[in-house]
Amino acid sequence: MIPAKLAAAALATVVLLGLAACAPGSSVTEGRQWQGGATVRTAPTPEFEIPAASEEFDPGLIVSDDAFYDASAMNAAEIQRFLEGLDCRPDDDVPCLADYRQTTESQPAVGGRHCAAYEGATRERASRIIQKVSEACGVSPRTLLVLLQKEQSLLTRPSESGYLRATGYGCPDTADCDAKYFGFFNQVYNAAWQFRQYTEEPERAYRIGAVKVQYHPDAACGATKVTIRNQATANLYNYTPYQPSAATLAAPETGDDCSAFGNLNFWRLWHRWFGDPQAERYPGFLPECSRLVGGHSCPPGPTLPARPGA
Repeated sequence: MIPAKLAAAALATVVLLGLAACAPGSSVTEGRQWQGGATVRTAPTPEFEIPAASEEFDPGLIVSDDAFYDASAMNAAEIQRFLEGLDCRPDDDVPCLADYRQTTESQPAVGGRHCAAYEGATRERASRIIQKVSEACGVSPRTLLVLLQKEQSLLTRPSESGYLRATGYGCPDTADCDAKYFGFFNQVYNAAWQFRQYTEEPERAYRIGAVKVQYHPDAACGATKVTIRNQATANLYNYTPYQPSAATLAAPETGDDCSAFGNLNFWRLWHRWFGDPQAERYPGFLPECSRLVGGHSCPPGPTLPARPGA
């Protein structure tokens, strides 16, 4: 199961529909818009300042392993509150993601340190699906939320097509998407599955070290070497194999004819919603596995004997 990437996800449309979802200068969104024009007022989702891309973006370290793989970053209730606090304006008479439900199918455990089993359920909330997939595959729910917005603006401008192609999985640059991967749960699960696959089998075109990365699907736009510094960043390039050019970094809302915005948008969206994507939870003197370096948590410690009388 090898997906190709959706070229449209790398283009300016996502910037305009994703990052411009809130009024300029506003630090928070002002509530969730329901189809038909009625407004559902909720606790607004806080936002953080996005640094100037040309000064702060590091193509070799887009997100820390700790941030990318932290499956405990948000529970289902926190994901639900986050979705309810966004300014959502759906198209095609579809619900906002906060109101979306889908019956899901059970997925078997892959084995080893790959995805654990997923138990399907009737009419699961999108927030619950995201949390369960995150836990099964060891990927942060924040990673999946940002991916859904980066690929299809699904958190702020959901559409029927967006739900079918939610994470851009199975959508090559040069052909239509593979319909067998259509559907919200199908897309979210397979994207997380693929990130775990990249992690367990890291010897790929984009891996830690110096790797040539194009600026755009059109090879004539050029490429330069990027020193990829961690597995999470390698995963993003395997999923969307383009880096932003100097023109894109200088004008991240518009770019030029050779601009691909996908990985830059991932970085900008993370900054807007969750703060610094390079942040780590624990000091560097703790074991690397405590910061999920390489995508793996620390193994459980030895079982202690029960206390007498316990």
